[in-house]
Amino acid sequence: MVDTHPVLVEVERSGFVESRHRGSAVGLAADGSVAVCAGDPDAPVFPRSANKPMQAVAMLRAGLDLDGELLALAAGSHSGEDFHVEGARAILAAAGLDEGALRCPPDWPLELRLVAELARSGGDRSRLLMNCSGKHAAMLATCVAAGWPTASYLDPDHPLQKAVRATVEELAGERVAAVGVDGCGAPLFALSAAGVARAFRALVLAAPGTAERRVADAMRAHPQWTSGTRRDERRLMDAVPGLLVKCGAEGVDAFAAADGRAGVVKIDDGASRARTPVTVALLRALGVDAAEGVDAAALDELAAAPLTGGEQVVGTIRPAAGLFTAAR
Repeated sequence: MVDTHPVLVEVERSGFVESRHRGSAVGLAADGSVAVCAGDPDAPVFPRSANKPMQAVAMLRAGLDLDGELLALAAGSHSGEDFHVEGARAILAAAGLDEGALRCPPDWPLELRLVAELARSGGDRSRLLMNCSGKHAAMLATCVAAGWPTASYLDPDHPLQKAVRATVEELAGERVAAVGVDGCGAPLFALSAAGVARAFRALVLAAPGTAERRVADAMRAHPQWTSGTRRDERRLMDAVPGLLVKCGAEGVDAFAAADGRAGVVKIDDGASRARTPVTVALLRALGVDAAEGVDAAALDELAAAPLTGGEQVVGTIRPAAGLFTAAR
């Protein structure tokens, strides 16, 4: 973690800035060069679930047979809606497996409204409800397709995880800086923010029919499957035609526009509330908001989150003024 990262987001309440979030962000031009940045774009970070599209590419290359909604689910972090759960169950069933094969932890849905609905109906946590169950189901299906062991699929030395690491490094154009364990139990690979941006750029610019492009196209065509019907990532992809977006825990967002402009945001303190406003600011700094068909009103809504006091809006969560510097 870089101690001198700048303030990316200010939380203003009743005209008073009560909180600030520091972090780093990098934006690549269409040619792949660094166009704008805040903080150190080369400092390693854990991309968390922003790694999932890269993991999905590795799985397709290893023999996973998915497309459309289910491929989007495999590359996503779902909200735990009914169609997400049924999709993960379908991936498992096609491989001759069931929920018992999953090694992601039991969890509640990501959205509080879904947790409340589940609790009222007498439901409980489950592995299928865990936001990474689509990825885990796809990992298991990949193992079946490749003839690899399923029980040990999360072991860093498993053939699947070795293939994932090699693919991540290839797409990012750099070596993994550190290896950890993600919240779902899968191996987690640290990269620079610039490396993650390069990987997302590679996905959207790949030739049609390649594993990279299949992942990007599935996610862009079915954004409700990569996140949820009400999530910011889905709203961003709806607002900007051709945009690929994937969030990660601890304040990570990664995106790429159809022409190769790409960016990554990492909030140092992990605050998810700070993520989307910076992402919109970065999209605008790169000029992505000027593309044909962009829903400017939707971006305006996402650019600053309202802050309430009682039952009234009394402030906002907004990007810091003069956020991005010119490329080095």
